[in-house]
Amino acid sequence: MARQFKPFLLLVYFLTALASSLWFSDVVQAQETPTEPPASDGADSDSFVAPVIVDGDVLFQVRGSSALPAPERAEDVQDKIIEIAEASDALTVEVTYEETEFGIWTLADGERVSIVTEADAELDQMELSVLSVLHGNAIKKSIEDYRANRTDRARVSGAIEAVAWTIGFVAFVVAILWVHRRIRRKTLKFVSLHLKDVETATAKSVQAEAIAALVRYGLNFVLLIIFFLGFYYYLSFVLLAFAETRYFAQLLLTYLTEPVLLIFKGIISYIPNLIMLGLISWVALYIIKGMRVFFDAVEAGSFDMGDFEKHWVSPTFNIARVVVIMIALVFAVPYIPGSDSAAFQGLTILVGAMLSLGANSVVSNMLAGLFVIYRRSTSIGDRIQIGDHIGDVVQIKLMETHLKSIKNELISIPNAQLMNSDVVNFSKKTDGSGLLLHTTVGIGYEEPPEKVEAMLIEAANRTKGIKSKPEPFVLWTALADYAINYQINGYSTRGSIIPKIKSDLHRNIVAVFNENSVQIMTPSYMADPPDPKIPTEHWDGHLAHETHEDADKS
Repeated sequence: MARQFKPFLLLVYFLTALASSLWFSDVVQAQETPTEPPASDGADSDSFVAPVIVDGDVLFQVRGSSALPAPERAEDVQDKIIEIAEASDALTVEVTYEETEFGIWTLADGERVSIVTEADAELDQMELSVLSVLHGNAIKKSIEDYRANRTDRARVSGAIEAVAWTIGFVAFVVAILWVHRRIRRKTLKFVSLHLKDVETATAKSVQAEAIAALVRYGLNFVLLIIFFLGFYYYLSFVLLAFAETRYFAQLLLTYLTEPVLLIFKGIISYIPNLIMLGLISWVALYIIKGMRVFFDAVEAGSFDMGDFEKHWVSPTFNIARVVVIMIALVFAVPYIPGSDSAAFQGLTILVGAMLSLGANSVVSNMLAGLFVIYRRSTSIGDRIQIGDHIGDVVQIKLMETHLKSIKNELISIPNAQLMNSDVVNFSKKTDGSGLLLHTTVGIGYEEPPEKVEAMLIEAANRTKGIKSKPEPFVLWTALADYAINYQINGYSTRGSIIPKIKSDLHRNIVAVFNENSVQIMTPSYMADPPDPKIPTEHWDGHLAHETHEDADKS
């Protein structure tokens, strides 16, 4: 049962230490450098005040002059108090007062300690006699405390207090080590139980062990900070238990406590801004959630938006979400810590300049991506040609478009290039006839053109994928030096297999021309050979059939 309460005891110890440090920080505030006194009637603006401090306790403040600055006067009073306190072991001291033409002297055990002048009384805005009595009482108490804190009883009490703090610090260290061991054992189990969806969503690319290691690192870092704070306050409180080291202990408490207090005060004062930021975030998330429901309904067909296409739903939602987030950021910036500082404004200008100078290509690709998505020239699944690349559109992103080539290669094309290039879409239907496929052959002038046209049309009719209605037709594209260039044209609605259709068309053209003993011209020759340049041997039909089947399978 005691093991279960160690973290709680640790928390109580730390909070107690923090509360004690807050109390001591108020005491040590007077150790700051001398400050200029508040303006008052007759006050000399060239004079300063300094505190008189003994054993870390501020007794009162004294005023300086050009002949005797305030710090020197305060140091003289401090040294005199300590000298008188160390001169006797008596637990009491006799304080008397002596009036002079310069002011009222305070005497302790017959020794002059400090003088109260009219200027001092004017500074504190009270009667000279009253102020001298107050200074005397403070000096009396300081001397008595100085002697009492250095008795054998006080030293034994300080030692007991130091031992108690040491025992508490040992318990604190044991609790830290216990928590550290528990972190090592429990982190992986916790991550495995509560973060299984992370591995599933990332296809196990993010392992539970990696997440557990990150969590352990963060928790161990927090433990290290807590241990440092605990050790720092332990050392300060041990030094505070003895009169000789109390001043240094209060300095240590001041050095750490003031930044910690500033942090906590900053957090507390920032709570209204945090509430406003939370409210802005909640409103933005609520609007985004409502837009998600609306666009899901549009995609499902519950809302008819005319010519709005379904593949526009996701990019439109993303754009709308970015707009909402940007608007929320505009409203949230004034509530961000340091947003009104010159450093934050300078950083904003620097980031804007960097983005404007280095993100031209990024912005152009993003804008081109939006045009590609919304101009309807290209859709996912279309077979297109961009320059030398032919493939099927598999993904249209904001920055780039992915094609799967006819050789099953993944081609990434920047949207700016897609926007600035000629795009041939083999899948879009401009009318009901389909795509017009064509190829050109050169046939000698000695062959009857009617015969050549009939053979080309026959080859087109034999080709699967070319429509018989509208009928294929032949165009004369050129009267070349050695041949007439005939172009066979046929309609097809199967744009995704154009390479296969053209291959079959070429095969059928060669077969029909060979059957009719017509020679297809080579690019250039010197003279006709004695024998026509047509195949004289034919493949066995069964073998040719098997070869075609093997080609189709491949």
